Amino acid sequence: MALFQFEQDFADSLRCIPMSLRLKLDLCGIKLKLHQWAKFPLEERWKCVYWPSESPQDLQEFRSYLRQLVRSTCHEEVQEIPIDPQPEWQNPHQIPTAVHQKTQDLGIQLTLDFWRNLQDIQRFALLKLSRSHHENKNFLPALQEFGLKMARDGDNSYGQLS
Repeated sequence: MALFQFEQDFADSLRCIPMSLRLKLDLCGIKLKLHQWAKFPLEERWKCVYWPSESPQDLQEFRSYLRQLVRSTCHEEVQEIPIDPQPEWQNPHQIPTAVHQKTQDLGIQLTLDFWRNLQDIQRFALLKLSRSHHENKNFLPALQEFGLKMARDGDNSYGQLS
């Protein structure tokens, strides 16, 4: 998956860093800044988005490629970040506090079954979109894209997969 539906408003230009790439960046310990991303030619942006990330080898090759790309395009070094050995989004048995709080703010009680049935990339996206420093206008559209169904009577007290 390259882009979620809620990311389609920037799909043509890739002016923002898509969630699929943000996940790869977290997995390989790189903080890519938006001004660096904006300097990449569009072809390079798409190459980064579609870069495989199934194995540690894939991630190491991506890390090396990205370091060189930033160096040659931006004349800067990438910022390294620690790789979380147990990221919250990988735990299907506990809804992270930030996601829980964001759903509560929206009047939604997210069920653990809903959380468990999400793919890793979906849980990652919801966690990123729920953080206070992130523009989270896409949080509810993401929940809906991932299958959240509201109660028919308008009561938002539960979520379920479609």
